[in-house]
Amino acid sequence: MLLPLFTNTTIHLPELIKDLGLILVTAAIAVLVFRKLKQPLVLGYLVAGFLASPNFNFFPTVQGIHSIEVWAEIGVVFLLFSLGLEFSFKKLLKVGGTASITALFQIITMLVLGYYVGKLMGWENMNCIFLGVILSISSTTIILKAFDELGVKSKKFVSNVIGALIVQDIVAILMMVLLSTIAVSQQFSGSELFKSLLKLFFFLSIWFISGIFFIPTLLKKLKKLLTDEMLLIISLALCLVMVIFAAEVGFSPALGAFIMGSIIAETNEAEHIEHLVKPVKDLFGAIFFVSVGMLINPETLVIYAVPVMVLTIVTIFGQSISSTIGTLLSGQSLKQSIQTGMSLSQIGEFSFIIATLGASLKVTSDFLYPIVVAVSAVTAFTTPFMIKFATPTADFIEKKLPKKWIKKIEIYSANSQAIKTVSTWQIVIKAYVLQVALFSIIIFAIILLSKNFLLPLLQDFIYGNSIAALITFLVLAPFLWALSLKRVARNETQELLKNKKYYGPVIVLVLLRICIALLFIGMMLNNFFSPGVALLAFVISIAFMMLFPKKINTLYHKIENRFITNLNERENTTQKINRNNLSPWDGHMANFTINAESDLAGKTLEEIKIRENIGVNIAFIKRGGLHIYIPTKDEKLYPNDEISIIGTDLQVKQFSDYLEAHKLENEKTDESEIALQQFELIEQSFIGKTIKESKIREITQGLVVGIEHNGRRILNPESNLILSKNDIVWVVGDKKKIKFFFS
Repeated sequence: MLLPLFTNTTIHLPELIKDLGLILVTAAIAVLVFRKLKQPLVLGYLVAGFLASPNFNFFPTVQGIHSIEVWAEIGVVFLLFSLGLEFSFKKLLKVGGTASITALFQIITMLVLGYYVGKLMGWENMNCIFLGVILSISSTTIILKAFDELGVKSKKFVSNVIGALIVQDIVAILMMVLLSTIAVSQQFSGSELFKSLLKLFFFLSIWFISGIFFIPTLLKKLKKLLTDEMLLIISLALCLVMVIFAAEVGFSPALGAFIMGSIIAETNEAEHIEHLVKPVKDLFGAIFFVSVGMLINPETLVIYAVPVMVLTIVTIFGQSISSTIGTLLSGQSLKQSIQTGMSLSQIGEFSFIIATLGASLKVTSDFLYPIVVAVSAVTAFTTPFMIKFATPTADFIEKKLPKKWIKKIEIYSANSQAIKTVSTWQIVIKAYVLQVALFSIIIFAIILLSKNFLLPLLQDFIYGNSIAALITFLVLAPFLWALSLKRVARNETQELLKNKKYYGPVIVLVLLRICIALLFIGMMLNNFFSPGVALLAFVISIAFMMLFPKKINTLYHKIENRFITNLNERENTTQKINRNNLSPWDGHMANFTINAESDLAGKTLEEIKIRENIGVNIAFIKRGGLHIYIPTKDEKLYPNDEISIIGTDLQVKQFSDYLEAHKLENEKTDESEIALQQFELIEQSFIGKTIKESKIREITQGLVVGIEHNGRRILNPESNLILSKNDIVWVVGDKKKIKFFFS
């Protein structure tokens, strides 16, 4: 009996899967259309999401709003994880004054401007606060995409922009915590904000310190066992574990993802993991932005068209002007400042996340989210044009400004580079404060973990409290020693002790550290024993510290060396050179990769003569794990070599064009294009030269397989054979290139 081809039986497919399919289809269409239009893909995702949303009935739509929110939240997690991989906390310490001053001046200005613009439009207080924060954070995704598409990543101002974005990302994380506190308490209590900041600082420090200590070591130990698949799974698992930790202690899951990304960014596997995670990031990034577009209500946009226009203008001009002024204040030239300012003239992913936070906490109005998305969409569209016209704008302003103003800016820029002196006393104070803060956080965290996890586990056993106290003290001992007795800023402290007036303050600093250590010992013992027993244990603990100082010292230094090795491992491997050494001039360093299809591959630096032709110098070549510093003229370039050059913006642009010009066409050839051809030599310029000197092989990628000379035929001739007039040459290779060469 034949079964019917079709039956009435239907298989139930969860709405979540249907919605994901629709989201990915709309994202794919957006990629194709907006790539063709040469517009930012983020804008395409937003438009695609808008068209596929339940508010737009001309196309298939997502059925459940809850599905959209779930996918958007997953997208945020992986988006911020990838941002953390690119911008580590250690990079924040290296961005310097320029990026910090630029970002902080711009953020403060836009916070105030956004708040009062909201007030002028009659919005409620909480809407105005969120609006100020939303307008103060530029879009890393949109800017980096625009830099890639415009080919300006090698220009000097780009490092200023990226540094400012790093600072903005950290401030955005901080703002999310503060806004959550304000939203929950519904008041601007200074004590509540201070507690939130303290809590954030505590957990960030603990996560970063423990992450740097354990994760690079773990990856190093497992390196021989790890395949790409395993490394990807471990990376995503670490990300999601930190997401859970962040949520458990009351922070945003996005914060946890960002933190784990920043920790992994310090490992040797960072670039490898970033490469593996990129498809996941692209997938969930697309899902996030499409989901954001789906949450736009068209009726709201019509009603609030005027606020959208106003806020768009405020964002473009406010961000540009405030960033330009901030960069000028940091000591950069007028041109660099304008280029930096105009690049930062948009809002993006963090603005969406902050707007989503306000909506999820139910403290902002329904209209704020679609307005923010609309402003972001418009500014995403204008960003490439702002970057493109930044240099002409800077040139125009330089011509129009009075010469004495330009002169004063140049003098200020030069002088600001030299203001770097710090007094010896300031260095000592800073070192002592850092020492106390760092080890206090570590010790407090260990006591907290012991109290909440170790003690409940052992307290039902005989002498359980004593065992828990002993384990805790042994773990704490190296850190207590470092807090109380480790010498810091040795040279500066010795210099201060030569002056009698500083002798007393230095002794006070040392005694203060010892007292804080004793306080922590008492705090720890108080969790395990009654006051009388705790006092006895306190005396025993002090005696133990005094009897075994060398062993404790040795143990601490092993821990410290492991941490410092892990922290600097990636940097020591790559040994990156500071790119800002030529900041008083227009020269800077830029990195390029020799394309696998480049005809420069295999040639020496002497042969390509880039210094003579373009004026740039090659500082170093990175070839896999090999670093070649200040290469000689005999050094050859190979496919996929990473080279760092030094030059001005114009020279760097010329070098980029030079590399592109020497990139061979990578066209797929079929059998009809590869042919055996014969040519008679009549007036070609290479007559009288050897086959090697004629460069037939290099230029045509062809092979001379035969020559007829004075009636004598030679198969597979030697490269030193001289080509003569009226010779007939047989060449096999690309038909078009060979024909062009012999014509």
